[in-house]
Amino acid sequence: MFTGLVADIGNVLRRKSTGQGVTLSIETGFDTADIELGESIAIDGACLTVTAIGDNHFDVDASPETLSRTTLGDRRPGHGVHLERALRLGDRLGGHLVLGHVDGVGSLRNRRRDGNAWLLEIDAPPAVSPFLIEKGSITVDGVSLTVNHFDDARFGLAIIPHTAEKTLLADYQPGRRVNLEADIIGKYVRKFAGDDDDGLHLDDLIGAGFS
Repeated sequence: MFTGLVADIGNVLRRKSTGQGVTLSIETGFDTADIELGESIAIDGACLTVTAIGDNHFDVDASPETLSRTTLGDRRPGHGVHLERALRLGDRLGGHLVLGHVDGVGSLRNRRRDGNAWLLEIDAPPAVSPFLIEKGSITVDGVSLTVNHFDDARFGLAIIPHTAEKTLLADYQPGRRVNLEADIIGKYVRKFAGDDDDGLHLDDLIGAGFS
C-alpha cells in the first residue's frame, strides 16, 4: 500500500534482460541499509519487489506481465523514476490509497503553463476512464493527483510548484506514456453498483438505512 507521495527521484543505472523480463538497478537517495530484501517499492507507480541491495541502489525484476501493462519497458539507463516505499501503519495518508497496481497506460496530449502551475491533459485507456470524476483522485506515474476536469477519456491536472519540484511531471512532453492507477475506492464502488439494471439503486440504499 502506498500514498502516491513521491519520496525520491531515482535513476536507472542498469537494465538486464532476463528471458522475457528485465532486471532494473535503481540508484536512490534512500538509506539502502534500511531497505530489506523482499520489500515493495513503487517505481513510477508500479509495485515491485526488491531482489538485491547495493550501497546506493537496489534491484527489481519486472516480469513480462509488468512490462506489458506498464511503461517500465521504456526505461533505460539514465532515465529518472519516481520512488515510494510502502506505507507503514501509523504513517500519515497525505495522498490517497494507492496499491501500486497499474490499471492502464495513458498518453500525455497537452502541456502548458498557467501562472505558476503546469496544466497537463492525459488520454486514459478504457480500463481507467470509467473511474474519472471531477476532483477525484488519480495516480500518474506513482504521483497522487486531483482530476481538475475530464471529457470522456481525457482528463486534466494542475501541477503546482511543490509537485513540480518533487517529481518529474513538469518535464514530461506530449506523447509520453504514463502509468495510471484509478482510485481503489471508486473501483470497488463501481464493482458493487454494477454496470447494468441489476446494479445498485437508490431504493437499495434507502432500504439499507441510508437516507
